[in-house]
Amino acid sequence: MLEPERHQIILDLLKKQNTVKLQELVELTNSSESTIRRDLSQLEKQKLLKRVHGGAARLQNMLQEPTMVEKSSKNVQEKRLIAKYAASLIEEGDSVYIDAGTTPFEMIPFLPSDIVVVTNGLMHVEALLNRNIKTFLLGGYVKPTTKALVGRSAIESLKNFRFDKCFMGVNGIHPDYGFTTPDPEEATVKQLAITLTRDAYVVADESKFSEVTFARIADLKDAMIITNAIDKEIQSQYERETTIKVVSA
Repeated sequence: MLEPERHQIILDLLKKQNTVKLQELVELTNSSESTIRRDLSQLEKQKLLKRVHGGAARLQNMLQEPTMVEKSSKNVQEKRLIAKYAASLIEEGDSVYIDAGTTPFEMIPFLPSDIVVVTNGLMHVEALLNRNIKTFLLGGYVKPTTKALVGRSAIESLKNFRFDKCFMGVNGIHPDYGFTTPDPEEATVKQLAITLTRDAYVVADESKFSEVTFARIADLKDAMIITNAIDKEIQSQYERETTIKVVSA
């Protein structure tokens, strides 16, 4: 089968389903695994798909913003695994910023109790108080979709704090474009929190890699990445700029 034919088959399949397995493409095109890997690499360079662990996935729209309910139901076990490891980095007495994302939210059950947490996540507050963790909530406008506090008031209140560690959720991680999120106002809050901390961490499952969304948060070098799985070839693209910790069950 000629290369253009294989490429068209791959792209057509991704239009029907969000992800495809490497082995599925090998069988469908009657090609070798190395050939399909090369095809996926070429299509990724053309920004037509993204490679993921074991296959490929369709790129999301740059303005796409899932709700908290939609996000919280996806990759739950992976997020919990990442969150548990991230929480283990926090020491008693730390001041910590926990972003409004769903993966940062999953850290709460694993946090030490003798810490101070600042958050812009409205949905985080009850869970933090149930753990008897001293909690500060930023001011600002509450976004209906993500339940994050954003805007000028959030920025001004955030400026009053400094952190030992901060933990960020993101929508996109890309070797050229860094960390991104669809909403510029949320991006500004995340960006500022990273500048106010000693150690910054991005907690994100494998689906966020090779994605680019509308608003830039920071460069890869500005935060360590904690994730659950990543293809070795893809990982090498990122490790030139940052440290990646891959956690497994």
